Amino acid sequence: MAPLIYSLCALVAALCTFLLMRGWLGSRYRLLLWTAVCFGGLTVTNVLLFIDKIILPPEIDLSLPRLVVTLASMGVLLYGLVWDAQ
Repeated sequence: MAPLIYSLCALVAALCTFLLMRGWLGSRYRLLLWTAVCFGGLTVTNVLLFIDKIILPPEIDLSLPRLVVTLASMGVLLYGLVWDAQ
């Protein structure tokens, strides 16, 4: 059941990224771009979670790379919300 949930989380984040990018291409509203980049990073985080928990053996831990990607994604969104919102 866990592989299904991890896969669905990654697919939903990827779908959000796609829809936000499509919205940004239509309107050029920069906050949509920052949000799309954030969701792109969250997609990468979810893929890393799937790889970490399902594919790799327990001796290999990808929690630090997952946290770094998540922090960078949230940093991009914070930048967009604080300094670049119109």
